Amino acid sequence: MVDIHQHLLPGLDDGSPDLETSIAMARMAVADGITHVVATPHASSRYAFEPALIAERLALLRGELADRGIPLTLATGCDFHVNYDNVRDALAHPRKYTINASEYLLVELPDLAISPHLAETLYELRLAGMEPVLTHPERNLRLQGDSERLKDWLRHGLLVQVTAGSVIGEMGKAAERMAHMLLANRWVHFLATDAHDVRHRPPQMRQAHDLVAERYGVEYADSICTVNPLAAFEGRELAEQSEPLNLYSDGSSAQPWWKRIFGR
Repeated sequence: MVDIHQHLLPGLDDGSPDLETSIAMARMAVADGITHVVATPHASSRYAFEPALIAERLALLRGELADRGIPLTLATGCDFHVNYDNVRDALAHPRKYTINASEYLLVELPDLAISPHLAETLYELRLAGMEPVLTHPERNLRLQGDSERLKDWLRHGLLVQVTAGSVIGEMGKAAERMAHMLLANRWVHFLATDAHDVRHRPPQMRQAHDLVAERYGVEYADSICTVNPLAAFEGRELAEQSEPLNLYSDGSSAQPWWKRIFGR
């Protein structure tokens, strides 16, 4: 399995505080069947995103994992908070925040207020060559009560990542219900851990993968846990996805406008 959202690098944000915790997280991820991890430190008003420091911590952790024989392939990305300064900087530097300097950008929304101009922002990011991936919408308090807004974004081609912990009920009942609504409708493109430590938010996906396989099919579980995230890790276009359900009121599955524009 491939985890595209994990706060693995030490001492950068509210994730791993030190190298030993990062190594413990890596061991746990490998034991769970995870082979690749994208380390995604926050870029927010609270945590500065410093590419040189991130590269330094990545090199340090890669070296330690190699010395200890822990077979985990690492890359970096970002837990990109949507605010004015971040968006302006991303538009000026389209590969600064993306996964493995590809086109995929993990986008996190504020919990309590969503800008009415968000659709325009996502469009701007696409025009600049980025592919926004909305992280854990099932945990967003506003979206839990407003799925129509999410449906509109999905109709326009937005990709969605759900947290493994939400699927197995560890992020609260509301998040669990919404996660399974999204999965049942095939609105999820990636499952990821959003791991921060080894106890409270661990780097484990297997239980969630197996539950998705049981309820929604093995092929879908493998797609969102391995096939799609590996494509994002390697900077490749996603393969044809499962047909989304209950997305178009008229029952159609018309190609989104942005796919017609960008030829995707």
